[in-house]
Amino acid sequence: MTDRRPPELPVLSDAQILGARGPRNTVDPFRPYHMLVEAEHTADGRVEDVATVFLSNRECPYRCLMCDLWKNTTTQKVPDGAIVTQIRHAIAELGPTRHIKLYNSGNFFDPQAIPIADRDQIGELLHDYETVIVENHPQMCGSACMEFAARLQPQLEVAMGLETSHEPTLARLNKRMTPADFAAACQRLTTAGIRVRTFILLRPPGTTEEQGIRRAIESVRFAFDHGVNCCAVIPTRAGNGMMEHLQHEGLFEPPCLASLEQVFEQTLSWQRGRVFVDLWDIAAFARCRICVDERVARLHRMNLTQCSQPPVVCHHCGGTSVGGD
Repeated sequence: MTDRRPPELPVLSDAQILGARGPRNTVDPFRPYHMLVEAEHTADGRVEDVATVFLSNRECPYRCLMCDLWKNTTTQKVPDGAIVTQIRHAIAELGPTRHIKLYNSGNFFDPQAIPIADRDQIGELLHDYETVIVENHPQMCGSACMEFAARLQPQLEVAMGLETSHEPTLARLNKRMTPADFAAACQRLTTAGIRVRTFILLRPPGTTEEQGIRRAIESVRFAFDHGVNCCAVIPTRAGNGMMEHLQHEGLFEPPCLASLEQVFEQTLSWQRGRVFVDLWDIAAFARCRICVDERVARLHRMNLTQCSQPPVVCHHCGGTSVGGD
């Protein structure tokens, strides 16, 4: 795999990032915009169904360079009771599971997204679950988070986007935090008995393929060093307007599937915590259409077992599912 030095990624303002956007989708403030049940290797080592509810609420106040989650948000705060109605509807539709993710395209503890008045009722609705997972920015992991966890019957787990521990890249992602901020949030959460999972980007803008692999591995190590229980590695995608612009300018290129396999193999071998790879639309990152299905199936098995699986060797492209495409 050849490497080259990419052009310097510019520092972009909120206005520039917003200006590159296309239209957002229309969402109903009283219904989740999506929901599903999928199997996951849980913290206690079992493979169990996890319900995921994608809540409709006001857009996140942070304008991260690579984010496309704003597409399914409202421009105004939703009415009090709307989030409770969404969760109640989702629970009835999805049926019983022991674990639930409440993902809201932003920050669960942002009062402009999830009204403070709804938190007690949300806690009551979740009483019978074993684990509740919410997403939140490290800068918003304050007293409200600790108070909610103290009142919640299930185990609370907070998912935070580290994206990368490479500080210059993190600054250019407009994340509005440093690796030290992330580490401090982890300390506050874990001290309060709250579990932490994080999202790591593979090859964010301004990085080469080799840098993407190396920095993703470093970022997973950084997360585990600061008490994270679970890392999800996500190949960086276009799709929000600005990322297409950067790709056109030669400042961004999506990673290849082999790079994701390499990062997964190495970080999973440490057995320091759970590591998952995001498989949404993953075939788009493959260079060979002949072996892609087998390779994706292998990654899915590794997600569930948390163990390496026999490599897929492709006689068409000459590649393997370990370290090369």
